[in-house]
Amino acid sequence: MSDGRLPVRRRWIRWVIGAVVTLLILATGWVAIRGVSAVSEMQAVASSASQMRGFIADGELERAELVAPRVAQHAASAHDLTSDPIWRGFEFVPWLGANFTAVREVAEVADSVATDAVAPVLEIAGGMDLASFGFTGSKIDLAPLAEVEAPLAAASATLSAAETQAQQIDVDATLPPLADAIREMRDVVTEAATVVGALHGASVLLPPMLGADGPRTYVVAMQNNAELRSDGGIVGSLALLRAEGGTISVVQQASTADFPPLDEPLPLSKSTVALFAEGPGLYVQNITSIPDFTEAGAMLAMRWEMQFGQKVDGVIAIDAVVAAHLLEATGDITFGPFTANSETILSILLSEVYATFPDPVEQDAVFAQAANELFTAALTRGDPQKLIGAFAVAADENRIRIWSAHTDEETLLAASTLGGTLPVDGPRGPYVGVLLNDATGAKMDYYTEASISTAVGVCRGEPTTQVRVTWTNGAPADAAQTLPVYVTGNGIFGVRAGSVRTMIAVYGPEGANLRATDRDNAEEGVQTTTLGTRSVVQHTVLLAPGESTTITVSFTGTGAGDRLTRLQYTPLIGTPDTTRAEFTCE
Repeated sequence: MSDGRLPVRRRWIRWVIGAVVTLLILATGWVAIRGVSAVSEMQAVASSASQMRGFIADGELERAELVAPRVAQHAASAHDLTSDPIWRGFEFVPWLGANFTAVREVAEVADSVATDAVAPVLEIAGGMDLASFGFTGSKIDLAPLAEVEAPLAAASATLSAAETQAQQIDVDATLPPLADAIREMRDVVTEAATVVGALHGASVLLPPMLGADGPRTYVVAMQNNAELRSDGGIVGSLALLRAEGGTISVVQQASTADFPPLDEPLPLSKSTVALFAEGPGLYVQNITSIPDFTEAGAMLAMRWEMQFGQKVDGVIAIDAVVAAHLLEATGDITFGPFTANSETILSILLSEVYATFPDPVEQDAVFAQAANELFTAALTRGDPQKLIGAFAVAADENRIRIWSAHTDEETLLAASTLGGTLPVDGPRGPYVGVLLNDATGAKMDYYTEASISTAVGVCRGEPTTQVRVTWTNGAPADAAQTLPVYVTGNGIFGVRAGSVRTMIAVYGPEGANLRATDRDNAEEGVQTTTLGTRSVVQHTVLLAPGESTTITVSFTGTGAGDRLTRLQYTPLIGTPDTTRAEFTCE
């Protein structure tokens, strides 16, 4: 007979199950309560950070310093709420676990940035106007830069690590509202890392480069994006700047007519020859076809020294769009028959000059006047804060490239975006890139447009990265009759007036292999080479007015299929439409 009691083993099982269920209920409640609190704290971080950014933008640093502790307090609280063992345990729950992990990682990033980056930078700003960075007129005060270098270095390292961590959060595995918030946070961290990194680089490089230890000279190469080259555009004019004790002045100007083609090409890398033959080694105009500015900058310096016998300390290449950014800080300039502002300067430089002056010699003279007026305006009457902002925007768009003849400085430049080197793959993800070079022999790229998409996935069992480039000739149908001969080229290089011939090169992640390439879903003859360890494929396309073409390139192997894949491309007049596309295995 039974006494009505369950066997001991069955009772023990029930107790265990009951205890586990109770613990799960308690843990769920615990996590729910802490999760709601953490979200509230992160919302407070976002609100206070936005308020602080507004104060900084308005130059009200004292008010920003008052808000900074609140940002740090809320961020630290969010971090504490999402880092206990129970929360970490919920990160292993199927489907939902990735969201808990993402919230914890966002809180960690916010805490790190608020504690180790925001506070030190604001403390520096209290003693030095970071908005103008010591810039007044044509002089930069170099003395305070040494004092801010160390704290800026620490803040830059913190933000760089935070950016890397933010990029590695698996957004695709999170719920849509959280994914949107993470993407917004990434943009903010990236912006801060870029700005502080640039400020740190400036604190290290500006004193020697601006003549703290003796006078320096730099060649400035102005690029014309209406005739594209890998670094932005064909070299249209050059100038020599002198820097001494922080004071900058223009000492000489030159046009490309001062640099006749060489009888023998200068030495070029194998990849440059494979893509562009010997043109960059013969013609100064084509040197910026070289995609690595460590090679292009050294060659521009060599050409200047060969022509004028002046040893230079470095080379700075900027494109026409930089002029538009600078005019926002300086106001209007007048050159030749033109008066230009930030809204009209591109149309004048890249189109109207050719319609007004058919003679290339007259065009060169006007371009020289424009460059002189621009430099003079920037050095004498530009608003310091706006000038720094203009340079920052231009650098962020990869429109400024700098090479130094001094090895220690060149090492630092090459590691930054200003160095114009090919990108380096790393923890933040691999790079792919698109290089655009005009082969029309004219200025028709004023009318061209690009859209670029990337896609990653697995195709036939292999991780794959796809890059798709759509290139459009937006010139008017009657371009041959209505545009100046100098703009269309008038068939001088075998391209019918109004049409555009472009070399479009696509490179993949470091170590990846070219899997396939097509143009408008059909195969055609291409050039292939390598840039370092990157596979490159180059199509040459010819488009009549109104025509478009699409090139698709797929890479497999090392670095391919990575969701963190990033894109670089030749700076155009307008910003191309860049998207992350749905992956399709073709």
